[in-house]
Amino acid sequence: QLVESGGGLVQAGDSLRLSCAASGLPFSDSAMGWFRQAPGKEREFVSGITASGDSTYYADSVKGRFTISRDNAKNMVYLQMNSLKPEDTAVYSCAAPRRIRTDVPTTLRGYDFWGQGTQVTVSS
Repeated sequence: QLVESGGGLVQAGDSLRLSCAASGLPFSDSAMGWFRQAPGKEREFVSGITASGDSTYYADSVKGRFTISRDNAKNMVYLQMNSLKPEDTAVYSCAAPRRIRTDVPTTLRGYDFWGQGTQVTVSS
């Protein structure tokens, strides 16, 4: 089970920190990803992190503004979002693949478990 929190309504330029609590999976062996879906658009990859946390990946649209991290002792993954823009408005979901893998999937099909999502709204 994956449960996100930390979304909200902010102004452009503000920051938010999303959290994802994981249970029922081998978290410390799982790559984790964050995706987002804006109204009328397809769900897209935002960021991913390897099981150990030593490698991270970002979509070009968030690179330099967002930071993904994880705490394997707490079964938590985070997404620090700085310099938010109105185009970042979306429902953000964390995801985990079913099988243990050393890489980080960047497509939807690479993930099997999804949280319910948390709404992030950025006003201009």
